[in-house]
Amino acid sequence: MTQAPTTTTAQPKARPVSKPWRAPDFALRLISPLVILLLWEIASRTGLIPSRIIAAPSDISGTLWALISSGELGRHLLVSLQRAITGLSIGVAIGVAAALITGLSKRGEVLLDSPMQMLRTIPSLALVPLFILWFGIGEFTKIALIVTGTTFPVYLNLFAGIRNIDPKLVEAAHTLGLTRRELIWHVILPGSLPSFFVGLRYSLAISWLALVFVEQINTTAGIGYLASDARDFMRTDVIVICLLIYSVLGLLIDGLIRTLERFALAWRPSFVRS
Repeated sequence: MTQAPTTTTAQPKARPVSKPWRAPDFALRLISPLVILLLWEIASRTGLIPSRIIAAPSDISGTLWALISSGELGRHLLVSLQRAITGLSIGVAIGVAAALITGLSKRGEVLLDSPMQMLRTIPSLALVPLFILWFGIGEFTKIALIVTGTTFPVYLNLFAGIRNIDPKLVEAAHTLGLTRRELIWHVILPGSLPSFFVGLRYSLAISWLALVFVEQINTTAGIGYLASDARDFMRTDVIVICLLIYSVLGLLIDGLIRTLERFALAWRPSFVRS
């Protein structure tokens, strides 16, 4: 007796569940700024926000393009960058040298730390009258004021980084027979780099703040001069452009320092790289 063959019905394949479309994160982040700009433009065009209070976004963009096309913005920007970079470089160099002297030597700390702490408590802007009497109102005074503001963040952070080196690392270095110079080069300086970069970022922010002030002192060029001149003529569009330039440049330079930090600290196991 033969058994009838059984037929199996094929099970229908489950269709993959399609995920709902979702806008990228960067697009979502742009929504609120675009809405603010749109409301700002509408309020300016309808007269709710007078131009003497703040110009419309369209007027600001038009003025920005005119300044770029004429080359005026590039000229002022170059002058400001030269002042900021020169003052920051000198201030960082002084701060690093002083931190190495006081951090690596007890005698150096006794001799130098107290004067540095006394100078640190003096606001750099309070030195303006004295600097003008000493050096006049030329470029030297402007750069000197930036130097006084950018020296101490690097000094304090690097000094703390040197003194907070793990004693076990120093003990291990002595066990391996490292000389003092090798200990400083291979253990202390690499271990204090994170603190140095923190101080460098603080000094960068202070250099921009000092630059805004010093470019109000008898200047004929620079972003601060451009903003001061626009204030006299009630050009709020130019003032907003200057503020945007300060913020964008600060963000770009901070990003550059973060990149340097990422490469310099790549040896640290705990350093999270993006």
